[in-house]
Amino acid sequence: MTTTPRSPAAPPPSPAAGIPEPAGGPVAELLWRAVSAGDEYAATAAVLAALDAGADPESLLLESVAPVQARVGREWAANRMTVAQEHAATAINDRVVAAVAHHPASRGRPDRGRITVACVNGEWHALPARLLAEVLRLRGWRVDFLGAQVPAPHLIAHLHLTGPDAVALSSSIPTRLPTAHATITACQAAGTPVLAGGAAFGPDGRYARLLGADAWAADARSAAARLAEGPLAGGRAAPVRHPADRLPHLADQEYTHVTRDAPRLVRDTLAGLEARIPAMRGYTDAQRRHTAEDIAHIVDFLATALYTGDPRLFTGFLTWTGGILTARGVPAATLRPALDRLAGMLGDFPRALATLDEARRALDTAFPPAPAAPETTGPRPPRGRRPGS
Repeated sequence: MTTTPRSPAAPPPSPAAGIPEPAGGPVAELLWRAVSAGDEYAATAAVLAALDAGADPESLLLESVAPVQARVGREWAANRMTVAQEHAATAINDRVVAAVAHHPASRGRPDRGRITVACVNGEWHALPARLLAEVLRLRGWRVDFLGAQVPAPHLIAHLHLTGPDAVALSSSIPTRLPTAHATITACQAAGTPVLAGGAAFGPDGRYARLLGADAWAADARSAAARLAEGPLAGGRAAPVRHPADRLPHLADQEYTHVTRDAPRLVRDTLAGLEARIPAMRGYTDAQRRHTAEDIAHIVDFLATALYTGDPRLFTGFLTWTGGILTARGVPAATLRPALDRLAGMLGDFPRALATLDEARRALDTAFPPAPAAPETTGPRPPRGRRPGS
């Protein structure tokens, strides 16, 4: 596995919550042209002109800005946009959201209550949460938007200080789910119910339910509608929860062992690949370092699948990564040696072995091996999330 143009992190297997796929109309097309050209001024001018002409601010956010951001992700995945271009586009879209929020058409008086919107610690993709925060403001909520990577202790201190009606907790990267679980439990212990959202929680909210969130929403509009219905289940009057009851499989300690031994697994997998694939012996220090980072990411996804007890989380990531590699002219088969090596080291862990076997079958189905193809290496798989999500 060698370096290739890629996003700094690979996406979850599903689109980010709050980022719909539809094209979004003429304003979205103007915005796309500006964003793809890296022209912040043209981008903000397009949405401000629409607002001046009477466009609805919420519709602009969710039917123009959000679809453009989704398109950024698709263009990167198809290898038609570089990492730098993807980052620049995301930064421009964030400024566009700020321009919409500051326009006179978006100003109102909060009269509904108070909501804290925050990203799970380690989650740096804040745009979906930012969109939700602005939609809630437009609908009359007082919103404390805490942004990306909020450590749980700081979030809990904020809850005690402000006493919001609920926390809207966002995460796009599935490997943050164990952290999300701890954060959900801490918020509830502080007497504040949690509305979970973002691609990390699954396309149907399966992981939000698994981790005990009080509610889940697929997008900003459904989140706002759920909050408008009244108090979430939970809060100060909620019964005592027992999070371990939701995850009885953790008693086998496979997640604990894989997480604890992750550095060794990465080191030994890298050594095994170098012994099996002669071309890797000529890697530069930077190439070896990047390859080790990518193996670490595979191990992280495997550990998270063990935490949730759902192999689909791992197989979805692997098949997505195979698609990204294929778009860049690299066979998805470059992933199989790493899976084989990990399986050889995890022989005492039946759930891990079953997950790796399922991932290999999924790769074989999605990317049938070429007969008698020579074993090669290729670009390292991207890590973490869908860009711009």
